[in-house]
Amino acid sequence: MFPPISHRRRALVTGSSRGIGAAVAATLAGDGYAVAVHCRAERVAAETVAAGLAGAGHAVVAGDIGDPEEARAVVAGAVDALGGLDLLVNNAAAHAHHPITETGYADWQAGWQRVVGVNLLGTANVTWCFVDHLVHRGEGPAGGRIVTVGSRGAYRGEPTALAYGASKAGEHALTQSLAVALAPLGIGVAAVAPGFVRTDMATGVLAGPAGDAIRAQSPYGRVAEPEEVAAAVAWLASPASQWASGAVVDLNGASYLR
Repeated sequence: MFPPISHRRRALVTGSSRGIGAAVAATLAGDGYAVAVHCRAERVAAETVAAGLAGAGHAVVAGDIGDPEEARAVVAGAVDALGGLDLLVNNAAAHAHHPITETGYADWQAGWQRVVGVNLLGTANVTWCFVDHLVHRGEGPAGGRIVTVGSRGAYRGEPTALAYGASKAGEHALTQSLAVALAPLGIGVAAVAPGFVRTDMATGVLAGPAGDAIRAQSPYGRVAEPEEVAAAVAWLASPASQWASGAVVDLNGASYLR
């Protein structure tokens, strides 16, 4: 068994300028992490999140993880800013509304390329760079953690956002394969699969005609708060979670059971 390494408190949270990612950054900072807040281009929003985090030593890194070189630069920038990394939270995601019977072929192709390019290939590339950093630095990889934010849609289906559902299923499979591959190095890998979450992006939908039906999907009669997802991510990042490596934790308020 690899012992807990208490001094490892440096995290990169992709897509953390708002929503779930911002809540994860805040929760980790409250637990004592120095956090690299990542955005694609919304630097002002990311800087606002970083400025509001508890503690000190936080940073902002920007780049489109859908581009392999920018993905590498994001991880390198976080390493430089924080002096190293111990935790990667893969949260950045793209979404495309493209019902197959209502979408032209060119738009269909563009939607798939963008969503898979960010959600699956981008996640894979950021993860490779993070693991490369862990393995080749002096401190070694034992105790490192990778937590990915997947989706209930990987199981329940996303009939109007097919690439999103497929990419999230790919993230879950990637998580489990990485868990097996990296366990001998002492790196824990897990994922969460949230259902609907009350974020800024969801405000309009929840306030509209579909809001009641969305809330009724759960027997609790509501959707998740970003902080509830963040709490699960923080536990999966902790030394106590090693035996959860390989898990994809459902966080959907019993709205979809499998």
